[in-house]
Amino acid sequence: MAYNKVENATNRIYERTLTYDKYTDPAVLEKEMDLIFSKSWQLVGHVSQLEKVGDFFTTEVAKEPIIVTRGNDEVIRAFYNVCPHRATKLEKSESGKKKILQCSYHGWTFKLDGKLNKAPNFKGEDEACVQDACLRSVRMEILESLIFVNLDDEAKPLNESYGDFFDRLGKFPFLNELKRTNQKTRVIKANWKAFIDNYLECDHCHVAHPSFVSALDMNDYQIITCENYSLQGSVVIPDKNYGTVDLNKAEMQGGSFFWLWPNLMVTIYPGPGNMATIQMLPIDHETTLAVYTYYFRDENLTQEEKDLVTFAEQVRQEDVELVELEQIGFRSRAFNKGNYSSSEKAIVQFHEMVLEALNE
Repeated sequence: MAYNKVENATNRIYERTLTYDKYTDPAVLEKEMDLIFSKSWQLVGHVSQLEKVGDFFTTEVAKEPIIVTRGNDEVIRAFYNVCPHRATKLEKSESGKKKILQCSYHGWTFKLDGKLNKAPNFKGEDEACVQDACLRSVRMEILESLIFVNLDDEAKPLNESYGDFFDRLGKFPFLNELKRTNQKTRVIKANWKAFIDNYLECDHCHVAHPSFVSALDMNDYQIITCENYSLQGSVVIPDKNYGTVDLNKAEMQGGSFFWLWPNLMVTIYPGPGNMATIQMLPIDHETTLAVYTYYFRDENLTQEEKDLVTFAEQVRQEDVELVELEQIGFRSRAFNKGNYSSSEKAIVQFHEMVLEALNE
């Protein structure tokens, strides 16, 4: 799916606006989990989390438990975090380092490459029945040190799924120096799509984000729709700063804000070399877990880097307040859909992709 421009914007916007039941109906989320989240590339981690043999972390994708490991051969692999013997969740810790993975139910053990090590309750003739048992692998790819998985074995390769996004990302000179430094989560009382809608336009910025518009040149603010992703951003205003960050001397003189289908946002703010990812993970049809992950050169942040995080979190808090108010309106009988301006073409792209994925 490629959306490079929006033609006849007014007509298409009114035709394709998502009706508000898409934000309030639990049956819609069930379809989305099956047709969107289970068939798209999902960011699960960064290679800096798996620096040594035996390092692992666990996560969930579309409600499926996943474990990612670095094997004895230094290869990073992803598996369903489920024992093949009796479907028990294998590893309970969020992260750690182990030589062998062991199921807590019957003591089956597995090597870091997913192969069966021992099945204690299968002996003698029974042993032959399980000699080929192993953890079920999950499709995984790594680009620009970011680890993605896809539950759909037939999905297009990662580097073919997002046009030239990874080429764009790789042009930031500091990117290969960054590592995952910390992560924060918060529960948002809104549908997962509401936050993404908000992220994909900046018409609300002058009203809701005074610190943001005071730092960036909004007259030069651009939104570009690309193949399965969009990009927006601008350059800094001369003689502006936030906290101790001197934007005139900053490593990055502009902000770049990416969205990747369906639920990933990648932000690079003006200032020292930095990146953050934002993921919207549905808890239910009206509740979302927001996952904010930060990437800097070192875990011990400088004051400039701390001020940059504070600035970014202020903007996000302002957005959360807006989308939670919006969710209240979605439930109202007052209206069943909204109106979008031609400047909101990135939302049009997102909504068209949602409808296409749901076969609507």
